[in-house]
Amino acid sequence: MKILVLHRVPYFKIEYHRGISHDLHEVTYFGTEGALATLPPDLRCERVSRPGTRPAFEEARDWLAERPRAFDRVISMSEYELLDAARLREHLGVPGAPVDQVALARDKVLMKRAVEEAGLRVPRFLPLPRFLEREGQVPWEGRTVLKPHRGASSEDVLVFDTPRQAVTAVTEGRTGVARLDSGADRADQEDFQVEEFVSGPIRHYDGLVQHGEVLVLTASEYLGTCLRYAQGRPMGSFQIGFSEETRAWVARALAAVRIEDGTFHLEAIVHEGELVFLEVGNRVGGADVVATFELATGVHLPSYELRVLLGEPVAGALPEPPADGRRYGWFVHPGHHLAGREYRGLAGAAAFRAGPRVVAWTELPPGAPLPDHITYQAGETVLAGIVAGDTPEETRGWMVDLFGSVSVDTHPAAAPLTPATPEQVPA
Repeated sequence: MKILVLHRVPYFKIEYHRGISHDLHEVTYFGTEGALATLPPDLRCERVSRPGTRPAFEEARDWLAERPRAFDRVISMSEYELLDAARLREHLGVPGAPVDQVALARDKVLMKRAVEEAGLRVPRFLPLPRFLEREGQVPWEGRTVLKPHRGASSEDVLVFDTPRQAVTAVTEGRTGVARLDSGADRADQEDFQVEEFVSGPIRHYDGLVQHGEVLVLTASEYLGTCLRYAQGRPMGSFQIGFSEETRAWVARALAAVRIEDGTFHLEAIVHEGELVFLEVGNRVGGADVVATFELATGVHLPSYELRVLLGEPVAGALPEPPADGRRYGWFVHPGHHLAGREYRGLAGAAAFRAGPRVVAWTELPPGAPLPDHITYQAGETVLAGIVAGDTPEETRGWMVDLFGSVSVDTHPAAAPLTPATPEQVPA
């Protein structure tokens, strides 16, 4: 087949060669120079550079208008370009999920409406313009969440004590979100939603689906949250068991948002013993979800997703899971909240670094620049790794101890006039 890949995610995160035979198929990678630079130099493929100043769909459409050619598949493995791939498939008449189907798994308002209509519980919510029109008169009280429809990594997510506080912050331009505070028009407001805050453990469910059938599934529980990580706190997750009832719940949620083929990353809150749907993506999870999933199941999610997207039946080709049944967890410690300071290293990490439960440990070397954006990527944030335990409790307990012991040493980036003592910032 002739395959066009809208290439954005660094190659090592996907390892396309594990899911696509580049000797059998003609593969074209379409991406920015930076993205193309992550491709292995000896990979048999065509590389097409795009400026990256406009959406991938628009730049691909214009490229193909100048150099017409046909493709059998158009694929994106990036959450941010799934809709671009769908638009390009429709433009070219290529098989694959259409725009309206992909939009259900990208827009948080659309997906919650669909899941609610399927009979599953979701947080009560409103699009921001409607919330403002009602002046915060909503069917819930207490903590209220403001978030983008299509955001990621909890960027621009805010929690207010009451709906009224949320209204005041938005109308007075005091949210701290630039596009809302700088005289936001309705178009900007329509990119946001407001929902009730639901308390309880947050879990994520990851797996592979083909023709609507869930082929493999893991369940994990977060330690910390994406929002607190954005604010400078460490986080991770550890694998837990799940029931057939939970598997059926996941399948119903996926069917509601029409995720029929590929990988999924679904998040839910356990509130008073009931699963409450938060959001889902037709993609693999971030951080080290892919690695911990493969360690637990033997399945490398991106590889099998690519096979599914090429139309290959994979149900009978999945590997058997390891017999030891160990529970894996991933952990990350942020550094973006300290950007601009001189990084001196981690304190309190020595007792954990070479421990017997550690599967992977990637630590930023002292003196390296701290990230200036939210990232879970090993080698970019100050610490990332994988840990294993015989039970979920063991895995969780190890991470709790790590987070309570490790702190980040920094120093002002500009040399002071008088010597200063390095500052230790709690983890």
